[in-house]
Amino acid sequence: MIALGIDIGGSGIKGALVDTKKGEMITDRLRIPTPKPAKPKAVIKVLKRIVDHFEYSGPIGVGIPAIVINGVTHSAANIDDKWIGYSSQQAMAEATGCPVTLANDADVAGVAVMRFGAGKGKQGTVMIFTLGTGIGSAVFVDGRLVPNTELGHLYLRNQKNDAENYAAERIREEKNLSWKQWGQRLNTYFQHIEFLFSPELIIIGGGVSKKHEEFLHYIKIRAEIVPAELRNEAGIVGAAVLAAESV
Repeated sequence: MIALGIDIGGSGIKGALVDTKKGEMITDRLRIPTPKPAKPKAVIKVLKRIVDHFEYSGPIGVGIPAIVINGVTHSAANIDDKWIGYSSQQAMAEATGCPVTLANDADVAGVAVMRFGAGKGKQGTVMIFTLGTGIGSAVFVDGRLVPNTELGHLYLRNQKNDAENYAAERIREEKNLSWKQWGQRLNTYFQHIEFLFSPELIIIGGGVSKKHEEFLHYIKIRAEIVPAELRNEAGIVGAAVLAAESV
């Protein structure tokens, strides 16, 4: 099935048509800068632009950096607080005229990684982290998603900060950290993750994962840790897959 996947990020909103059986984008990705401030009506206007660009009518999957329960967003990470308590899925469907499946952005990326990427066929506890403006997380146990984990907001007591304000890729850029310095910060975070959850496999996604040789070797944990294969396409692909399955 062909479905439209859209990934709402802190800096850009990206969409493409996806072959959900193969897990492949069949069009070029369209990226539009995220409005500032990223209030619901402004962001939903961008979603409508993406739908119109592809001249699309059909199920739409959307990943958003927020906790999503029954179509309502209950948090707002790197988007405006007006999303909190907002009936986001319904508003998106009304604006686009298409059925919408809305889920946490890291969760939809995780779906793609588990279906088509480094997590395919993996059992036990698999944890997927996207490193970018923040730190997104997705947790799967024997292939089943545990939704809305938001582990980027774990508090790191020794650093007196939450994880994404200490070790997100954004922090590496803002503080001009070397790969070693950043890798050591990631090591602190992932050692804490391993202590709490004892995963068998950790998968690192986000655009920076293409440079994984620069930093993964600084992370010293028992669990296997590998880069994601889909990188920035994962959110689009996973969102489209969830939309197709909702039909």
